[in-house]
Amino acid sequence: MDLDAETFLTRFETRDLGPEFFDHPGHIYMAWVHLRRYGLEEANRRMCDGIRDLAAKFDAPEKYSHTLTEALMRIISLRMARAGKQDFETFLKTNPDLVEDAQGVLARYYSASHLNSAEARSSWVEPDLSPIV
Repeated sequence: MDLDAETFLTRFETRDLGPEFFDHPGHIYMAWVHLRRYGLEEANRRMCDGIRDLAAKFDAPEKYSHTLTEALMRIISLRMARAGKQDFETFLKTNPDLVEDAQGVLARYYSASHLNSAEARSSWVEPDLSPIV
């Protein structure tokens, strides 16, 4: 990321983050920054609200999925806890599947039909294949 964590967080929270930062690696960076700052529960609330708002701002509200966002937050949180304190670049190097195959990561926990359901898009739906632990 070209922005330092504090600037990135501030711009995300004020919804002043351009679409160039709203790609998949940008989502992972947002999650990592939020989890380091707030812990899972508060980070998850802030991320879901922010991503939903930015998707609407960029005229793409249909791209937001609450379950997908929260599931990735939970997975990233678990991996951060297991790895200990790492900078973001090290975190990505030790978790390349989060960037290269996030759908594959999610497929360990969710069937495609369950993850892509209307309910999962609008609210949290528990995994149907395996719990996120």
